[in-house]
Amino acid sequence: MVGVLIRMRLVITRRHMREGRAALNFWMGSIFGLIAAGITAVLIATAHETLHGGVTIAAALFAAWTLGWICGPVLTGSSDETLQPEQFRLLPLTTRQLAYGLAAAAFIGPAPIVNLIAFGGLVLLAAPEGLGPMGIAAMGAVLQLLFVVMLSRVVVAWLGAAMRSRRGRDLGVLFAALIGLAYYPLNLLIGTLGPKLDSDTGGLSVALRAVPSGWAPYSVELASRGSYLLALLPLAGLALLAVLLWQAWALLLGRRLTTPPAPAGQIVNTGGGLLDRVIPATPVGAMVTKELRTWWRDGRRRAALLPLLLVGFVLPFFLSIRADGVQTVPFSGAFVVWLATMSSTNLYGFDGTAVWQTLVIPGAARPDVRGRAYAWLLLVGPVSVLATLILPGATGHAEMYPWAVSTLPVLLGVGAGGVVFLSTHAAFALPPQRGNPFAGNGNPGCAKVLMQFVVGIVQLLASAPVLAMLGVGAALHNSLLQWAALPVGLLIGVAATAIGIRQATLRLESRGPELLAEVKPR
Repeated sequence: MVGVLIRMRLVITRRHMREGRAALNFWMGSIFGLIAAGITAVLIATAHETLHGGVTIAAALFAAWTLGWICGPVLTGSSDETLQPEQFRLLPLTTRQLAYGLAAAAFIGPAPIVNLIAFGGLVLLAAPEGLGPMGIAAMGAVLQLLFVVMLSRVVVAWLGAAMRSRRGRDLGVLFAALIGLAYYPLNLLIGTLGPKLDSDTGGLSVALRAVPSGWAPYSVELASRGSYLLALLPLAGLALLAVLLWQAWALLLGRRLTTPPAPAGQIVNTGGGLLDRVIPATPVGAMVTKELRTWWRDGRRRAALLPLLLVGFVLPFFLSIRADGVQTVPFSGAFVVWLATMSSTNLYGFDGTAVWQTLVIPGAARPDVRGRAYAWLLLVGPVSVLATLILPGATGHAEMYPWAVSTLPVLLGVGAGGVVFLSTHAAFALPPQRGNPFAGNGNPGCAKVLMQFVVGIVQLLASAPVLAMLGVGAALHNSLLQWAALPVGLLIGVAATAIGIRQATLRLESRGPELLAEVKPR
């Protein structure tokens, strides 16, 4: 069975190497990954004066790659499940047999090769010490790869299992956001302390060796001293940890295949909830209500948006620390809007073939598009507005209020218009949702990914008139001129929203069947 799954994975990988936009994504990701892996291997091999410093640097870089395997699926909202477990549910296989086969197939593809090259820098580090340390380093690189792949699988599987119930969804999204946030302080710590690693002989080097990501480099250090038996102990611990993670993944896999999602419960007409009482009973109001409830109930939408909202709120704090006094905290609201825009550009892809209900109703396109844009504003707007109104004063930078308050309407307006514009012009299909909201985020293609980044750039370019007025006012020490940028920002934001809604409506009315074909799951 293992051989069958490996061959299936190889066939799918070969197709990704040849077919259209999937091939472009495959090769671009592989090239950038190989560049990063090569740089890592060279740093491990050369960026040190002593073996002790080299081992410390290798442990830090191994920790960074391990962190990427944990945080990557959360930050991007997707993980690699080319072979989905549900596809093998009816086969006469035990959970452990299936877990064994899927684990073996997980090591087929460019990502494991790229990581093995990066971890292979440990062999180059050990080369001057002789064949014995080189053998230990080779085993350590392989075991490190086993460890990070299984750790990533367990984290993603645990989050998916947690989000199968309503209460678990809340905790799972919160935990996913915390995992994503962990990347930034740890990356900041590694970047700040990096130049000191080579000469450090204190607590930092000990801490880097104590965590599992540092066990393989530490075994090389022990082997270089001639303590080969002691050098095998960290490797044995790494192997044992990989086996335990595989066991945990098998358990989570069994629960995923046997536990149905929590039922939504019987829908009872209680006379209308808060949304029904506040939002007008119009076609646009009905669409706003539907969208708000879908964002709240759909695990995949929540997994895509909520972690990035929290990351956008906190990220400016870490950037401010790294930039040595450059004040980015007052612009936390802008970061929230920018990241939320990037994660919400496939609204019709989330709905899938349910788009046909809009297409067959005459005149439904305009309220549908408007409702989606207004619902997005109601989700993202309050958080960003509160951050913009509170943080400049709370951090002692009240002089930044005109900058933060005036640019926010532009970002919100361009974001709302850009979300519906891209959702109709660059929609892509998502795989069927089978219980793990991080299991797949579709294949948008390189062109559509670039369009998503272009929206972020347009948000900045649309802010240029506002920023120009703010800059002139600051140069002239004229607060009235600075605050005059606020109505300009409001005007630009409203115009951008109206243009985006207009273009999205025309696209939906004229190319609706093509949009339906694009979002149909393959």
